[in-house]
Amino acid sequence: MLSRRLLSGQLFGGAVILTGMNPPPSQSTAAVDSAKAVRGGKFDSPEQEVFLNLWRTYDRLKLLEDDTFGRFNLSAQQYNALRILRSVHPGSMPTLALGTRLISRAPDMTRMLDKLEQRELLFRERKPKNRRVVEVSITAKGLALLDELDEPVRECHRRQLGHLSRTAMRDLSKLLRAAREPHEDPDNPSIVDP
Repeated sequence: MLSRRLLSGQLFGGAVILTGMNPPPSQSTAAVDSAKAVRGGKFDSPEQEVFLNLWRTYDRLKLLEDDTFGRFNLSAQQYNALRILRSVHPGSMPTLALGTRLISRAPDMTRMLDKLEQRELLFRERKPKNRRVVEVSITAKGLALLDELDEPVRECHRRQLGHLSRTAMRDLSKLLRAAREPHEDPDNPSIVDP
């Protein structure tokens, strides 16, 4: 059972860390006691219940994802980068643009790209017109790996969410978009948003 303290999520290095916070001074004891009566003591707020459900769901689904990508010696983040590069193939894109299109932030983009380049899955080059911009493109070997991954990834998604009806998945997607919309950067829309 959680304590009387409110818990908030904080993103740290790709993991969510729960940190304790005392209720704001503006919250009266009566309001806290009333909220406790409503929640039955299990959660400090409906928002906390939803957040913890999201976190737990992410953890359960990520186990299946890690298993799938682990068989190919890739992380989900590396796979996402390669998929984005495939979408602009045969062209390239600046490293910074790639970073903004990733599903989740890559704390060390350079190191991630280094690993993919060492495996000859992508190619980086500085253009003569602007040496500060590094362009990234996927290689034939990277495209072949993605082709090999297509069916295992579809199977992973079926294992993750195939038990839900199409209507339930559509409704869930709408709710998730609504939850994150106020926190999205309007200049860098997510690939999962229409």
